[in-house]
This record gives sequence, structure tokens and C-alpha cells, in this order.
Amino acid sequence: MSKITAAITGVGAYVPEYKLTNQILETLVDTNDEWITSRTGIKERRILKEEGKGTSFLAIKAAQNLIDKKGIDPKDIELVIVATATPDMKAASTAAFTATEIGATNAFSFDLEAACSSFLFGMSVASSYIESGKYKNVLLIGADKNSSFINYKDRATCIIFGDGAGAVLFEPNHEGLGLQDELLRSNGEGREFLQATYGGSSYPITADTFAEGKHYVFQEGKTVFKNAVFNMADVTERIMKRNNLTNDDISWLAAHQANKRIIEATANRVSLDPAKVMMNIHKYGNTTSATLPLLLHDYESQLKKDDKIIFAAFGGGFTWGSIYFKWAYNS
Repeated sequence: MSKITAAITGVGAYVPEYKLTNQILETLVDTNDEWITSRTGIKERRILKEEGKGTSFLAIKAAQNLIDKKGIDPKDIELVIVATATPDMKAASTAAFTATEIGATNAFSFDLEAACSSFLFGMSVASSYIESGKYKNVLLIGADKNSSFINYKDRATCIIFGDGAGAVLFEPNHEGLGLQDELLRSNGEGREFLQATYGGSSYPITADTFAEGKHYVFQEGKTVFKNAVFNMADVTERIMKRNNLTNDDISWLAAHQANKRIIEATANRVSLDPAKVMMNIHKYGNTTSATLPLLLHDYESQLKKDDKIIFAAFGGGFTWGSIYFKWAYNS
């Protein structure tokens, strides 16, 4: 019997309708389109405006898009993982609610949180469940409503983040396609440089901290940028060397969409042709857990069976990593 590998067999996505453009941001904070574009590559980001709708709304929409495209019965889904840094609520699982709402009533579910690396780490987890032979249909969703903790008076963060969701279905493969290798890392010394401190168990929100805006996300840009450039490029290069891959072997680089300069630095480290670099940061900004599945959704029509894809991500914590993946189908 051939070895079971975990392949992606379907992709879905959802982004809100409202577009927060650089021109609109110019009316909110001291910034301009040229400054944002030259430093980040972002032109606009999508924002979920409807009151009372959170990350689960995005996740449900992306999952439904995948289910409709694939024509699958939600009851056949055995596990739902929601990779997110912005769960709907404390304690109550966003994944459990999402699974119920999409009709995956036979699935168990859980949230996975590793900041911007959440979906990448989720790929490893979902693949492990498939490779164990115990499960055949695992739905992995990356979804974040970043606008829920962004201060739109802070130009260091409000220009970067957007809302969105993407979903992929993992199934067993016997042709050696799917996840081939992974290199995942974390370093807790970095958590002070990118976080939303207040609102967690160490620092509960009080009336005073709320009034001072301490529940919003904080980022020390230069430190995060430096670490992201070095670590994403490092793991990308290492996983290619470990698998004897040249830049000619690689079909695509799917890198976390946090900053265009970070993505380009990662590609340059392995001398990859810019035409092989997936890029949609100009449309969505940094959607945290959703960036990688949104890339797959936007580029799905260009993906071919046996394409060799290098995934890479970096996030708060710090967390980072790279995955070598072989695509399993022609769209």
C-alpha cells in the first residue's frame, strides 16, 4: 500500500465588500498613497463593516464558497480547523460555531492561533491528521477580522491590516502529492514587539485601559520587519536545500502578505524569478491567517498538478516557518 500524503483538493475564499483605500486613509491619519505603496505595496484592504459580525462570518463564507465549488456534502467533513488571531469570543470556539453553521455536524473542530503563521501551522496539523489514516476530509480555514483590534488613528498599523478568509480541503493522496516537508519555528522573546497586550488573561481590559486604547494591536515596525526578512528568507532557503530544490524546480512562492519588501527579500534570497512569486497584498493588505489561502484562491486557475510550491510565513510571538508542497490537481 502506498504511503498516504495530505493534498489540498479544493479552495474557497471570501473578502468583505468594503474597500479601505489609501486615499480614504489619507483622510483618517497623516499618511499618503505614495508613502504606503512604496513601503508596503498595499493599495487597499477589505473591512468587515457589519455590526455583530466577526471572524466566524468570514470563515463561514469562505467555507461555503469551497463547499459550493467542490459540490461536497458538509456532513462528510470530519474536522474543521479555524486558524485565526481574532476569534469571535473568549473561550467559545470559533471553529465549533463555523462547523455547525456550514452543516459539518459530524466534524469535531478547534481554533489554532499562531498569529500570522496560524494557517501555515494549520497546514502541518491538518496534514498530520490525514497522514495518520484516521481522517479523510479536513477543512482548514484561515480567517481574521483584524479591523476589530486596529486603532485607525495609529498610522503604523492601520495602513497594514485588512479582513478576509480562505479555506482549503485536505484529503488523502496516494501519488506522493501534497505536503512534502516542513520547517516550523517560534521564539517567545519576540512577543513584546507585536501583540495586542490588553484583553488577555495577563492584562484584562479595564475601563482605564480601554479609554487609553491599550486593547489595540501594537507593533514595533523596524524590529518586526528585520526579523521577518531574515527568518522567512532563512527557512525558505533551508527547506529548499534540504529537499535538493533549485530555483528552477520551484513553480511558486506563496509567502505571507505582510509587506511587499519582505516578500521580495525572501524571493531574492533564493534567486527566484518574480513571475513565480504569488502576490495580492495590493488588494487585501495583511489579512493575517487568511493571506496564504487567499493567495491559493487568487492563483488557483494558474496552478497545475505537480507544481512545487514553497509556503512561508512570519508572525507575532515570534512564529515562522516554511512548507514544501506539491499541488494535486489542475483547476
